[in-house]
Amino acid sequence: MHLHQATPLIPSRALSLLAGRDVWLKMEAFQPPGSFKIRGIGLSCQHYLHQGAERFVSSSGGNAGMAVAWAGRQLGVPVIVVVPETTSARAVELLRQENAEVIVHGASWQEANHYAQSLSGSKDAFLHPFDDPLLWQGHATMIDEVAADGCKPDVVILSVGGGGLLNGVVEGLQRNGWHDVPVIAVETEGAASFHAALQAGHTVELAAINSVAGSLGAKRVSEQSLRCAATHPIHSALVTDSQAIAACSRFLNDHRVLTEPACGASLAVIYDSHPLLAAFRKPLVIVCGGATVTAEQLWHLSEKR
Repeated sequence: MHLHQATPLIPSRALSLLAGRDVWLKMEAFQPPGSFKIRGIGLSCQHYLHQGAERFVSSSGGNAGMAVAWAGRQLGVPVIVVVPETTSARAVELLRQENAEVIVHGASWQEANHYAQSLSGSKDAFLHPFDDPLLWQGHATMIDEVAADGCKPDVVILSVGGGGLLNGVVEGLQRNGWHDVPVIAVETEGAASFHAALQAGHTVELAAINSVAGSLGAKRVSEQSLRCAATHPIHSALVTDSQAIAACSRFLNDHRVLTEPACGASLAVIYDSHPLLAAFRKPLVIVCGGATVTAEQLWHLSEKR
């Protein structure tokens, strides 16, 4: 039994008319915990439970933490989630709704992650938010579903934070024989660790994250993401915070679905006709979701632009 759900694959009339091409959406925002993360997290939790884990430990105040908490409640396994001090009260509330024990520690995710790892004992399973082959294997199932629906895009557009989604989508494309389908990997300008890695030829740690797209706020992208770039056609795209926020607002109006700015980054490629889009006629956008954003928060962000 999977903990994730097969999500709708829908043609977007609004975006297709706007872009002048056939735009498809993989609606990962409809997953029970609110994002694609449950695909890989769910697989990992089931794997570690089978190996005898008695508790799940994670380090995320966002989508990954929500996925671990939700999976733990479904499986009857206690969960500890360590979140940094920057985590919103809304996120903490949602984690506690899933019966997770929430510990606030550190000024950044890196500090929270280090502390979470120190809590993990011999009977615990530590769930990394993005850097684990089990996660990528689980995330790849969204491409399996697209293939099963008989829809082959000519490009996949997705947002990149730590790289877990990118790694999973590339794995899914390759195991379905879609080596010829490139990926447009989108980041906001203040959280572009993948773009920096491509430029340097190796992963680098950003000095700081300067973006409202908190879910993209990994200072260093996974090594696997750079390996994916060497084995699959991947184009790096950057958008501004303002573009990501505006895309969320427009998508809410067009599709009645609330997403966070991290997801809005990939949607902005369509809404703002990014130059990379010109070469493609049938793009698929991974609408990755966003568990903790509220309509009020999105409105305030829009007002500040």
